Amino acid sequence: MDSRAPLIADSGIELEIGGMTCASCANRIERKLNKLDGVSATVNYATEKAKVTAPSGYDPQLLVAEVEKAGYTAALPAPPAPEADDAAEAEDPELRSLRQRLIGAAVLTVPVIALAMIPALQFEYWQWLSLTLAAPVITWGAWPFHKAALTNLRHGAATMDTLISMGTSAAFLWSLYALFLGTAGMPGMTHGFSLTIAPSDGAGNIYLEVGAGVTLFILAGRYFEKRSKRQAGAALRALLELGAKDVAVLRDGTEVRVPTAQLAVGDEFVVRPGETIATDGVVVSGTSAVDASMLTGESVPVEVGEGDAVTGATVNAGGRLVVRATRIGSETQLARMARLVEDAQTGKAEVQRLADRISGVFVPIVIAIALVTLGAWLIAGFPASAAFTAAVAVLVIACPCALGLATPTALLVGTGRGAQLGVLIKGPEVLESTRAVDTVVLDKTGTVTTGRMTLTDVVTAPGTDRAEVLRRAGALEHASEHPIARAIAAGAAEEAGPLPEVTGFTNLEGRGVRGTVEGHEVTVGRASLIDASAAGLPDDLAAAKADAEAQGRTVVAVAWDGAARGLLVVADAVKPTSAEAIRGLKDLGLTPVLLTGDNTAVARQVAAEVGIEQVVAEVLPEDKVDVITRFQGEGKVVAMIGDGVNDAPALAQADLGLAMGTGTDVAIEAADVTLVRGDLRSAVDAIRLSRRTLRTIKVNLFWAFAYNVAAIPLAALGLLNPMLAGAAMAFSSVFVVGNSLRLRGFRSVIPR
Repeated sequence: MDSRAPLIADSGIELEIGGMTCASCANRIERKLNKLDGVSATVNYATEKAKVTAPSGYDPQLLVAEVEKAGYTAALPAPPAPEADDAAEAEDPELRSLRQRLIGAAVLTVPVIALAMIPALQFEYWQWLSLTLAAPVITWGAWPFHKAALTNLRHGAATMDTLISMGTSAAFLWSLYALFLGTAGMPGMTHGFSLTIAPSDGAGNIYLEVGAGVTLFILAGRYFEKRSKRQAGAALRALLELGAKDVAVLRDGTEVRVPTAQLAVGDEFVVRPGETIATDGVVVSGTSAVDASMLTGESVPVEVGEGDAVTGATVNAGGRLVVRATRIGSETQLARMARLVEDAQTGKAEVQRLADRISGVFVPIVIAIALVTLGAWLIAGFPASAAFTAAVAVLVIACPCALGLATPTALLVGTGRGAQLGVLIKGPEVLESTRAVDTVVLDKTGTVTTGRMTLTDVVTAPGTDRAEVLRRAGALEHASEHPIARAIAAGAAEEAGPLPEVTGFTNLEGRGVRGTVEGHEVTVGRASLIDASAAGLPDDLAAAKADAEAQGRTVVAVAWDGAARGLLVVADAVKPTSAEAIRGLKDLGLTPVLLTGDNTAVARQVAAEVGIEQVVAEVLPEDKVDVITRFQGEGKVVAMIGDGVNDAPALAQADLGLAMGTGTDVAIEAADVTLVRGDLRSAVDAIRLSRRTLRTIKVNLFWAFAYNVAAIPLAALGLLNPMLAGAAMAFSSVFVVGNSLRLRGFRSVIPR
């Protein structure tokens, strides 16, 4: 089922891209590839993949070479190994490198900051120990930033990496100058706590804690961001793992168990009760109920018999089936859904980082100010050392220490608080998506409703005791494995108490069950079965049956001693908290839309019950993406809430995907937010928390830059005392952390 092999022409080719540090990198690679004759490319920063269409016979290595010329890495995806063990999968080398740099930087930087900020620790040669510890951090630890800055420089661009590289390099180089050529290397040198603004030649001070500290904070932010982005491909793996691993194929009338990959179109295979159907096919013999909830999200099992089509990865919930394979490998519905998820992820527009947008303007301005400062001091006749001191001071103060904390601390506190409330947020892209969302599309089954069949009503014939109907029907259904039977048995046991014994139990395939309960021959099943074994349904029961079926509910008839005694109504019940959740979404200014494959009558009834006005019903699983795309085409920013495999492509296509934690792994992996509890009110929490976390990040970013922008004129005038700069940086960092910690006070709408 490998639908990801590099195929030129119709299906295009996929490249795995490495070395991107921001959305502008993705745009640059995209422009490079699109300049090639006949090539059309889309590069996604979040998934780190390029999807390319090219003329037939085009050599993929030409695409790889073009990406490498732009300063990045590219590779064709390796086909997945058969029977691959997740635990044994090779770890991403870029992520491993970041983790190693982060751990090394943390161990070495903490003493450097402590020595610089606590005078009591400043022994006679403390500055040389600081140099020894900080040098590996600023060179090896910050190498990814220096490398990205050089790449961006070749393309005439300036990003956050440029700012980090310049600031840390300036702090390090000037510290070397002060230590070896100035007075900072003298025994007994200390950093005092004078907070006065006064001229200084800078040769008596070191800035190693600035260079090492900024490197540590930015590395931490990059590592956690990279780790969350690496989950992008997990949805596809989860989809493909749904299928059966092996299958019992009929060879000359004998069952032979073979790997699913060896199935061929036309092969007949056996599916026993509880087994997963290996591939798409047609039933040759046998009748059963097939549970397709993992693919469709719908809770009602589908009755199948000879000639009916079945889908791979669904589960046989009833009798033995023999199925003839009609589609295999990449042609199955499961594989097509996997491609839909991938296409939706590749096509999702990535929002550029706020810090990158700001630094794109901020960095050139800072460089210009530093050069103007240098020139002005030299022209004014000041010594070169004083001129360089002022110019370097501008670069040092322009590297905002708090910027490294602005996003990671807010994300850490915000997502941590979300986890406590059962809301798992995957990354910073998610926060920006929540800001503009105006429409929420909700899957019905498992999201607004419970997703499982429940006994909702009992209608009895005149003179028949309700408890008696429940007790006898429940006892008979308790002996059956059918999902509807299980719902009836559970409801009967809950209301009528212990169920009596059954003798002479008979399963009437696809129609119902029969047996002796409390000395009476009882029949439970379709109305047609009751018509055959009794005098038919009386008028009042027939009217109640028509009523319930008009509302999309499933009706099971009960008869004994030659007469119909009652009806049992089974349906997927609305969750008790769904209506409250819909009100909460409306209060946030969002328009809810119910999306389901069920018939319109059922959908409208559920929508009316919870307060949703707009309904899109009778939608095939693969068409849910089209519904989301249509809303987006109308200018709406769409959030999607779902739980089934069929929801995964729509969750990926939506501007914001929220998956119920009680749903399938595929839906959870394809979504941006996971609602662990399965309570729809958690969606209200998720959007409120995301918006508040984004606001906190914006405030943090503003102040992280504001402190430094305010200090740049002082640095340019040569009035920046290093300790005053250190105090300002420390205060800005404390402010950013304190502001982020306020998110811990976020309160859920779900009462404790």
